[in-house]
This record gives sequence, C-alpha cells and structure tokens, in this order.
Amino acid sequence: MKIIQKEHASGGKGYITVKQLLDAKQLNEKCGLYAEVTITPGNSLGYHEHHGESETYYILQGEGVYDDNGITRTVTAGDVTFTSHGMGHGIENKGTKDLVFMALIIFD
Repeated sequence: MKIIQKEHASGGKGYITVKQLLDAKQLNEKCGLYAEVTITPGNSLGYHEHHGESETYYILQGEGVYDDNGITRTVTAGDVTFTSHGMGHGIENKGTKDLVFMALIIFD
C-alpha cells in the first residue's frame, strides 16, 4: 500500500492524503485509482475534469461540499458521487473532522 500526501491537489487548498489500496497491475490496467482519500478540515481537492475515465467517491466519514460541474451540494457518510467522462468535480472539507472517502477511477 502506498500513501501519498498531495499539496494543492488539482489546485485545492492545503493537502490531501491518498492511500492507494491497489496498484495498476492489480487493477489489470482497467482502473486508474482505487484509494482511500483523507481531507483534513479546511482543505480541498480542487475542481478537475476527467477525460477517458470516470470517477466515483463513496463518503466514509466527515462532511464536505462537493462541486459537480458547478453545482454544489453537501456530502456526508454513505453518499456516493459519480463523475463521467468529460465532466468535472471537486470537494472541500467544510466540517470539523477529517473527510474520508473511497475513490475509484475506471478507464472508458
């Protein structure tokens, strides 16, 4: 398992921690990412677009504001988001506890 801290991920605030659970070989080169992502309070993963792939988030804990192509909504534990090819998203931890979610990128 590889753990990476990314500062200003996709132009976001502060840093995020990405715990890569499986590597490309284990994912049969069909997925770009399967990871647990943690965003501490006040930090964010900036808005970014996906091309040739889709990304799903499954929120495990905490509270955040999710930007789905310019439309924002609050996400909490149990929520699922989906961003398809050609679309964009971002997420910010607006809560007082860590925002933790699973991220899965699947190639088209």
